[in-house]
Amino acid sequence: MLARRTLLAGAAAAGAGTVWGGIGKAVAGGWRGPVERAAVATEAARLDSALIQLRRDLHQHPEAPGQEERTAAVVARELRAAGLAVTTGVGGHGVVGVLRGSRPGRTVAYRADMDAVPPKDIVGGGPAPAHLCGHDVHTAVGVGVARVLARLRPRLSGTVVFLFQPAEEALSGARSLIESGVLERESVEEIHALHCGPFPVGRFAVTPGFGMPGQDKAEVTLSGPDAVAAARRLAAGIGALATVALPQTPADLEQIVADARIPDGPLARFVALRAAAQEAKVSVSYRCWPQERYVEVRESIRRLAMPYAGAGVRFPAEPFPAMVCPEREARLLARHLRRTIGQDTVTELRAAFPPFSGEDFALFLDRIPGTYTFLGVRAPGTSITTSYPHYPDFSPDERAIGVGVRAMAGWIVERTEGAPVGTGAQNRL
Repeated sequence: MLARRTLLAGAAAAGAGTVWGGIGKAVAGGWRGPVERAAVATEAARLDSALIQLRRDLHQHPEAPGQEERTAAVVARELRAAGLAVTTGVGGHGVVGVLRGSRPGRTVAYRADMDAVPPKDIVGGGPAPAHLCGHDVHTAVGVGVARVLARLRPRLSGTVVFLFQPAEEALSGARSLIESGVLERESVEEIHALHCGPFPVGRFAVTPGFGMPGQDKAEVTLSGPDAVAAARRLAAGIGALATVALPQTPADLEQIVADARIPDGPLARFVALRAAAQEAKVSVSYRCWPQERYVEVRESIRRLAMPYAGAGVRFPAEPFPAMVCPEREARLLARHLRRTIGQDTVTELRAAFPPFSGEDFALFLDRIPGTYTFLGVRAPGTSITTSYPHYPDFSPDERAIGVGVRAMAGWIVERTEGAPVGTGAQNRL
């Protein structure tokens, strides 16, 4: 059973030179710990070309949520070749790879989602599933981290559990993995993930205390001779509850990214809502922040429906939960990235982002601490739609794969060792 919160209880541009220059500075100065910082960078650099080819292969063979059979087979092959203990068919087409270090330490998980965006979720629609959310990049980064740490196994502390997750787009894959019992079997203490984001390649965005909204739905059924016209009026009234409009232009997307950086700004509290009338029925789907606002929004929908004779309002038992990133872990990761990748490589988001999307990684963070961080994939001089997930021209800068591998391999080393980040010698990861 999932140990979830009860949600209703109680109610810019940086060039690639910055990326590689930062890494060069990070590896200077040597290392005295079990895993050398320079060793992580060296092993990762050896994989850059292969991981780009892996990503391109996955990109050419997108598989819809729950249908990731080929992708899972490719991942399993890569992990076995690296020497990990691999289990397939976990929670559907999930793949679990376990890497046990040669030194005692903590057990840390790394999650990468594998599925493609279904046609209905592509902005403007699409003819077939496509990797327009960056899950092919996520998978390549996850494989890269596994391969780097496997090469460093003689000096690696603890255990790393790699979770290659199916069906994220359907918000069902995380639940399936959790219900398989993998977290308990491996005694996982914390979990980490990256997601492609509309930030300059080589940059990261952390979300301490924030994350991504959950989702709630409602269905209002009307009756009577004017039910069809009444449904249209009611849909307009419910639609007015929205406080943030769907973006229509690249400038709108730029503004959303800017607003997410403002403390107590336009996205500190929001309702992103769609209400559509079809015959005598109104279908509502919405996200809000903070998630306690679901109580308020549900009451508002009931209030608006009440004057209509015979109106029936139905909600799910619980909204899908928001992903709330623990503040402590996010700040520790930001400190780690600034020290190892570069001082100017981290952006801190001060609001839930993006307001129109959710993440089933929320279910992992409801059980154990961890981090969820945006990996910048926007190439210099490109439109924001090339790096904003679900847009048809989404085309991430592939150099981000190597940056993600270096960052996450080093971070996982830090976490498995169990030493507080930011303490000790300056040459620690």
